[in-house]
Amino acid sequence: MTDLDDLRRRIRSATLTDEDALLAGLRQGSRLDADFRARAATDGAALVRRIRSDAAPGMMEVFLAEYGLSTDEGVALMCLAEALLRVPDAPTIDALIEDKIAPSEWGRHLGHSSSSLVNASTWGLMLTGKVLTDGTGMAGVLRAMVRRLGEPVIRVAVQRAMREMGQQFVLGETISDALDRGRAARAKGYTFSYDMLGEAALTAADAADYFDAYAGAIAHLAKARSGTDIRRNPGISVKLSALHPRYEQSQRDRVMAELVPRLADLAGRARRAGMGFNIDAEEADRLDLSLDVIQAVLRRPDLAGWDGFGVVVQAYGKRATAVIDWLHALAVRLDRRIMVRLVKGAYWDSEIKRAQMDGLTGFPVFTRKAATDVHYLLCAERLLGLTDRIYPQ
Repeated sequence: MTDLDDLRRRIRSATLTDEDALLAGLRQGSRLDADFRARAATDGAALVRRIRSDAAPGMMEVFLAEYGLSTDEGVALMCLAEALLRVPDAPTIDALIEDKIAPSEWGRHLGHSSSSLVNASTWGLMLTGKVLTDGTGMAGVLRAMVRRLGEPVIRVAVQRAMREMGQQFVLGETISDALDRGRAARAKGYTFSYDMLGEAALTAADAADYFDAYAGAIAHLAKARSGTDIRRNPGISVKLSALHPRYEQSQRDRVMAELVPRLADLAGRARRAGMGFNIDAEEADRLDLSLDVIQAVLRRPDLAGWDGFGVVVQAYGKRATAVIDWLHALAVRLDRRIMVRLVKGAYWDSEIKRAQMDGLTGFPVFTRKAATDVHYLLCAERLLGLTDRIYPQ
């Protein structure tokens, strides 16, 4: 039996390891050779062709095809969509719209898309940019007047457009809305793990509100379960930093005393509801603390024998394969199964920036996308070889 403490030391030692050396070592025992890559490329291309032939692209797919993140205009729209969610007052919204829309060259996209709706949107963005652009002389005076009169209209139009974009990525503003919008997909055999969008808790009151929201969501999702099979029922993902205002290593004792019972309570509710319960991944400097919390919760007798507990693992982190090995060893030690959801990662920019600000000798994440892609495949291969105790998602 592998010692859990040894595996934890291995996880810590891999934090800032050289990424080329790490991948070279992991690939030595891998089956990801040239033949495997060729088969994967063939299968992937076949899936893409099938998806393209089965359904016409939606509005968002067509829009992103024209305004991709490789264009300045696409980046401006994505920044605007994200920032508007956090801006509470009209003057700041107007300033934000002017900053993102006015300087961009919308005219060069006009008529390029096969979608008349996308071309109409381009025309609107181009006119909005002209209205918001400063001018001089009489034309500037007239433009300033139109700008003052038109800003409320522009604001409402942009906010509506951003809401439409958001619906492509957010299933619903409430758990009831999300269940309603997902009904057709569930009828086709799809299952969902619901997540609540939000920031980390900053106060105890924030943490209490998030706890109540998670508890309410679990109760609501319990009504939508289709049977006793956890894998076929809707699940929920929980963010640990939303459940405690000081979720950091320096507050470990307090976190273990306060967060573990709180998390175990929610896990118990999910168990009784017959649904999956996943722990979302956090930033790299919280990984060690997260593993402590996960281990403490899984050791509780009231959760013994339950296969619905899951952990999200981020493949862009250099410690991901070691974390998978630790989770498998923990499942063996506790005689249970653990769900593991493998994702690429969500905090790359901030991880790089934080490592630079802290003056670290390396980075906890891979610095190249290609390295993350390879590591993701290696992690997936590792998970598929540990299905005696791990249920890969």
